[in-house]
Amino acid sequence: MDARSLALSVLAATLDGESLDTAFAAGDRRAKLEPRDRAFAHLLVLTGLRRLGQIEDAIGRCVEKPNQLPARERNILRLGAAQLLFLGTAPHAAVNSAVNGTRDARLKGLVNAVLRRLSREGAAIVAAQDSARLNTPDWLWRQLVAEVGEARARAVAEVHLHEPPLDLSVAGNAADWAVQLGAVVLPTGSLRLISHGAVDGLPGFAEGAWWVQDAAAALPARLLLHALPGAQGALVADLCAAPGGKTAQLAAAGARVSAVDRDDTRLARVGENLRRLRLPATLIAADARQWQAPHLFDAVLLDAPCTATGTIRRNPDVPWHKDAKSALDLAPVQEALLAAAARMLRPGGVLVYCVCSLDPREGRERAEAFLAAHPAFQRLPIAYDEVANLDVVSAEGDLRTYPYHLAEQAGMDGFFAARFKRLA
Repeated sequence: MDARSLALSVLAATLDGESLDTAFAAGDRRAKLEPRDRAFAHLLVLTGLRRLGQIEDAIGRCVEKPNQLPARERNILRLGAAQLLFLGTAPHAAVNSAVNGTRDARLKGLVNAVLRRLSREGAAIVAAQDSARLNTPDWLWRQLVAEVGEARARAVAEVHLHEPPLDLSVAGNAADWAVQLGAVVLPTGSLRLISHGAVDGLPGFAEGAWWVQDAAAALPARLLLHALPGAQGALVADLCAAPGGKTAQLAAAGARVSAVDRDDTRLARVGENLRRLRLPATLIAADARQWQAPHLFDAVLLDAPCTATGTIRRNPDVPWHKDAKSALDLAPVQEALLAAAARMLRPGGVLVYCVCSLDPREGRERAEAFLAAHPAFQRLPIAYDEVANLDVVSAEGDLRTYPYHLAEQAGMDGFFAARFKRLA
């Protein structure tokens, strides 16, 4: 299997509903490519997904009814178009590989003709396209415009088109590691690398000096720690803990952390990372909704399952897997997890609820519903100085980041977090 065959396999699996991470993991095991070829396959798929709306529009100018093509040939055209329109691949290489991969002999001529036309006319087609609108599904576009207006919806969509930088959380002095890594220190305290090699080859990886964590994803744990009288020795539960970045933050601050996650495989990876970081935590494989905690906690952090629309720049398959109803399907899970988290907390304790979603039904509305159902809790509003005076605090006092925040430094994930206190 070569790089383009791997890309074709992963794109097909992803558009059929499999997560991008799962599809890549399975494909990588089968292909066993050299790092350079593997990187090209990944770039090809990510570009195909990030620019899928533009690609579909371009192909639609060349084929009368592209949705009636067999799935394999349609995906071959998508990947061929991605190479010609956005990756600068030599036309002969993109066209020949696509034609050779077409199994239906009757369609080889069509694939050849479409891609040759795009090699000639593609630049003009792309220049005339509305990229932000085309690459955002209708359901998500309507949701964004309703929430933040069209101008900011466009700003979100534009960030989604670009490869995100690498953000790191550091257990020690961030400034010291910034020098060694050639990184910048963001206002929030995270390190950011715009360009880098393999993560496990970077300075500090083997020493366990840092871990990968988007700047926005690092904020909820910091907000929890800000509200604790003292983190050293505090009993903290991290629910739905994988991939473990928040567990590491809490443990690095001296808290005694119980990290709970229902996925054994993902929890095992949390353990591996904590060992590299030399940080302690108790790992518990359980569904937090049913888990019987052995004691009450001083604080609970719940990063609930959600539609993940705040992470589209990292996971460009998300908008093509979800729809307007997806958040409704997850609401009962989020509600049950919040109720369980509330039961685990001692009087006077702090609860932080967060989701990597842009949908207000998973964020603001979920927080309001929790307060209405739990009179023993009150909101602990977030102060601007807790978030480096960035404009990411809502009128209610909750955290609300969008991908266009920190735009000058290449943006950040979309996150919502609300902080509550259990009354004595």
